[in-house]
Amino acid sequence: MAKVKHFLKLNDFNIDELSYLFERAAVIKENYKSYKKTWTLEDRTLVMIFEKASTRTRLSFEAGMNQMGGSSVYLNTRDSQLGRGEPVEDAAQVISRMSDVVMIRTYEQDIIERFAKNSRVPVINGLTNEFHPCQILADIFTYIEKRGTIKSKKVAWIGDSNNVCMTWLQAAELLDFELHVSTPKGYEVQLKDIDSKNNFFQHEDPMDAAKNADIVTTDVWTSMGFESENNERLKDFANWQVDKKMMDIAKKDALFMHCLPAHRGEEVTGEVIDGPQSIVWEEAENRLHVQKALLEYLLLGKQ
Repeated sequence: MAKVKHFLKLNDFNIDELSYLFERAAVIKENYKSYKKTWTLEDRTLVMIFEKASTRTRLSFEAGMNQMGGSSVYLNTRDSQLGRGEPVEDAAQVISRMSDVVMIRTYEQDIIERFAKNSRVPVINGLTNEFHPCQILADIFTYIEKRGTIKSKKVAWIGDSNNVCMTWLQAAELLDFELHVSTPKGYEVQLKDIDSKNNFFQHEDPMDAAKNADIVTTDVWTSMGFESENNERLKDFANWQVDKKMMDIAKKDALFMHCLPAHRGEEVTGEVIDGPQSIVWEEAENRLHVQKALLEYLLLGKQ
C-alpha cells in the first residue's frame, strides 16, 4: 500500500504543494462563485472528529465536502467510544476503514500523530494546541488574492505565541517571508521549537514588530484550554492590543487579519477589525475554498 499523505502541520507540505493548493483553491472558488460544479469528491466520505468546540472549522469542512460532491460525518468525542476510553490507535483503524479522509480538532498534537500512524486514509489537523495549519492556508491564500505573493513580505504577529503563531513560523520558513513576533514576557516563542531562525524576529515592543508590516495579525489572548488563566492574561496582554496607532505604523496598505472569534476591546479594537484594512471575513470564507483544495489533493493528487 502506498504511503498515506497527511496534513498534520503546515510543513508536511513543501513549497510546490502549497503553491499548487493556492492555485487550485482559486479555481475551485471561481467555479463555486460561477455556479459551476467541482464534484471531484463524489462518493467520498469525510469523518470530522471534534474534541474542541468549533464554528468555522466544522462549517467549512462540512459545507466544503458537500460542495465537492462528497458527504461528511460529524463525530464528537463525547458521543463516541473515543470519549469512553477507546484507544486512539483502535479508533483510527476502524474509522479509516469506513471513510476516505479524516479531520480531527483536538488538544494535543500527539493524539493526531498517533491517529495518523494507524490510519489507512489521509488525516487533517483541524486544530491542536500546537498548530493550526488550515487557518494559515486560508490566511496566506487571502493575502495572495489581495496583494499577490507573500514572499519577502513582513508579517507582524502581536499577542500570544499560540498554535496560530507557531504555524505562521512554519509558513515564514517555507514561503520565505519575515515573521516579526511580539508577546508579553513569559509568553515568548521558545527558540527550541523553531527549526530555522532565518525568517523569525522577536520584539519586546509590539510597535517595533508592527513597523512597516504588510500584515498585522493577532488572536484571542486566552486560547481554548487556558480559560483558567484568563484574568491574569487580560493584565499581561493589556499593551498588546492592535489599535489604529499600531496599524498606522505598519505600511499604508497593510492588512489586518484575525482567525476569529475576536474579542473587540481586548486583542483588537472595533475600529480596526471593522475598519477598511481588515480582511477577517474574507479570511474566514477562504477556509472553505482552501480546504476543498486540500481535501481534493490528499484524495486525488494534482488535478
